Amino acid sequence: MKKLILSIAIISSAFVFGQNKDANAQLQEANKAAMDAYNAKNYAVAAPKFLEVYNLLKTSGQDEKVYMYYAGLNYALANNVDEAIKIYTDLINSGYTGVQTNYTAKEKKTGQVATYDKATWEMLKKSSDYSDFKTEQTPSVESDLYETLSTLLLNAKKNDEAVAIIEKGLAKYPNNTKLKEYQSTAYYQSGNTDKFVATLKEQLAKNPNDATNWYNLGVMQSKNPAMAADAEASFKKAIELKPDFSNAYQNLVYAVIGDDEKAVSEINTLRKTKPDDATKLIEARRERFNKSLPYAEQWYQAMPNDVNAVSMLKEIYSITKNTAKMNEMKAKEAELQAKQPK
Repeated sequence: MKKLILSIAIISSAFVFGQNKDANAQLQEANKAAMDAYNAKNYAVAAPKFLEVYNLLKTSGQDEKVYMYYAGLNYALANNVDEAIKIYTDLINSGYTGVQTNYTAKEKKTGQVATYDKATWEMLKKSSDYSDFKTEQTPSVESDLYETLSTLLLNAKKNDEAVAIIEKGLAKYPNNTKLKEYQSTAYYQSGNTDKFVATLKEQLAKNPNDATNWYNLGVMQSKNPAMAADAEASFKKAIELKPDFSNAYQNLVYAVIGDDEKAVSEINTLRKTKPDDATKLIEARRERFNKSLPYAEQWYQAMPNDVNAVSMLKEIYSITKNTAKMNEMKAKEAELQAKQPK
């Protein structure tokens, strides 16, 4: 989340409410409280105070949504997800972009530079007490609004809403890489696996060196037995790009072995009625474990202190009848488990 860069000077003009001194005092008090809380990282206090500033200004006819934006940011920083989602949604629906022109001038007597509304700034030009009149346009924050709201919705498990806002954001910012990443997550979390795989392939076409996307693609492909070879290729690509990618090694081994629980169940079912068929399945199972062995050994070589790698190798050596290696891994497993916090 981007750091807020705020200044009390934004509403320092005494002309905000004309001659209504009580209203000006209330506004300045709320603004100071918001800034003090923000600077103290007390975001839960800052957020409603910024919202109070926004509402006070709106009462005077000034719809300064920048203060609603500040409120939303602080709610997000305070992990008040529901309030942050509400504000960000309102900002996006209102068309807020954050682009505005700031009008500054320096008071000669004090040397202080302050920001004013345009009408006041134009009036001060006629006074000899002010100088250094400048204008500055702030950058758009619209893409940030979409990114932050997408993150908030995903964290809140509001996946369908996240999909909708991400697609809306990508319609405006089709090359936004963060929104593309969030889109993949949203599709996956919402159970839309076809679209998830499609976005992964689209991202890999643009950036084939993304190890995480290759891994995620492999995970999805491994769910379909007919795509076992594709899954293996994807996991191998992930490992090629990131040699210490433990999860990729693990899933590559599992992809080669296949559904071992199902295989064992079938073997046990056939042992009494069709022993010859059971023997064939046992040999086929042992062959799958033999095929997975080089990948498990590579995993162990890359991460010799990964207890999962050691345990997997121990099991493979057991099934492939390599007793010496199995005992070696058994000892290593015990050593690593003893070091783990209890």
